[in-house]
Amino acid sequence: MICLREATLAGPELDSLYGICLSRPEYWRVSGDLDLGTLSRAEVEVMLREDTVVAREDGDRVVGFAQLLDEHPIDGHPWIGLLLVDGRLGRRGHGRAIVAAIEDRYRSAGAPALRLGVLVGNEPALAFWRALGYEQIDLRPDLAKGRPTRIMEKPL
Repeated sequence: MICLREATLAGPELDSLYGICLSRPEYWRVSGDLDLGTLSRAEVEVMLREDTVVAREDGDRVVGFAQLLDEHPIDGHPWIGLLLVDGRLGRRGHGRAIVAAIEDRYRSAGAPALRLGVLVGNEPALAFWRALGYEQIDLRPDLAKGRPTRIMEKPL
């Protein structure tokens, strides 16, 4: 079972999150957001400082994390800003379980839908989100860097 907790970004938890970032080089190549060759724990801490929840399996082992935005400043919907699952765990359903926990969280809060962005060129992520029922509703530049991004939504 997956449980979500607000990130503490301390000690062993930060070490786990750093390891998860290192385990997903394909994502960072597509996004261009981090240089894994020089990535430090301090950079991970800064990147994850706000709105990060840590996914733990059976309440203990860190298996991934997500950055969540409860209310997007433009459309008012909750968004998943980033979801990373430990790449060393490989296709064992952790991603689906984390997303289900996030969806339950927002469904319980009365949100009508959940949104996220998938960078154009990140085909594995697009396939993952489509398999979970998310549909593209727009194609536009992301707010951070102007990269072409598919805006995906799933009614809750």
